[in-house]
Amino acid sequence: MEKSEVIILRVSPEELSRIRKKMLDVGVLNQSAYLRKMALDGYCVRLDLDEVKELNRLLRICSNNLNQYAKRANETGSIYKADIEDLQRRLDAIWQQQKELLTELAGIE
Repeated sequence: MEKSEVIILRVSPEELSRIRKKMLDVGVLNQSAYLRKMALDGYCVRLDLDEVKELNRLLRICSNNLNQYAKRANETGSIYKADIEDLQRRLDAIWQQQKELLTELAGIE
């Protein structure tokens, strides 16, 4: 969409300072994009995705373990039941965390 129209907004130095602080709080560096989003939608949301990053880390660990188990099974023709049970427990815990996180995110308005 071509942006050809210009809106001039006059603010005091204090208001400009507040606008810039709010921009940084939500992680927006482009002032024009921030003001456009606020004018059109009335809000900007910054999600803390540390929990998602942690779930990804845990899934990577489980994935690496699964690859090691598959390699061992291919080399020796066997796999340890305890390894599979441990992996299943960890995956169940990750799924539970994922469910809780999605429920929490669904509540954000």
